[in-house]
Amino acid sequence: MMDLHTHTVFSDGVGRISDNIAEAERRMLGMVGISDHIHYFTPATFNRYVSSIERFKKESEITVLAGIEANITPDSPDITDEMAKRLDYVIASAHVWLEPGRVNVYLELIKAALQDENVDVIGHFSNVFPYIGYPEEEELMEVIELAEANGKAFEISSRYKVPELSFVKACIQRGVKLTLGSDAHMPRDVGRIGWSLKLLRKAGGRMEDLLFSELL
Repeated sequence: MMDLHTHTVFSDGVGRISDNIAEAERRMLGMVGISDHIHYFTPATFNRYVSSIERFKKESEITVLAGIEANITPDSPDITDEMAKRLDYVIASAHVWLEPGRVNVYLELIKAALQDENVDVIGHFSNVFPYIGYPEEEELMEVIELAEANGKAFEISSRYKVPELSFVKACIQRGVKLTLGSDAHMPRDVGRIGWSLKLLRKAGGRMEDLLFSELL
């Protein structure tokens, strides 16, 4: 199985890239992605980051992917074309603070990210709904349809326990790909995607519903 959302000392994690990969191997995952927060990088550290992952790709017995977690800002996700070209995938997450009742603002941010050619996955979608309010079902379907039209995926997050079962079912029905993520910030949490896997199966999902399933 996969864990495409893990952090290292290149951002706010406490382990090295090699530590995350070692834990993924110990848990017998088929794939692990390193996806550190984009705002920690300078051009120099980004070069070291990508080079390190590329080296471990050759050494590991499992599939290792180079990713990043970008921030969805009011302007656009803060990922550049140059960075995206050197990565296997880009997670875009909305980390902005919103007041209660501003769910429409959140959804507009997500919609913008779904139309950004550099974005592959929306991270922990809906984790803020308990604080800002829940959208109507029609609004959620608009988001899923936009993902379908643009070939984007949604993360099933074991850390935040989102999205809802009905949302995952709708994604599967529309052919929208999914990923599994622990959002690990320490090596021992890499591969802890039990909740994500359980939800995927409960929704009727199969291996082919996952992004990069052909690499597993």
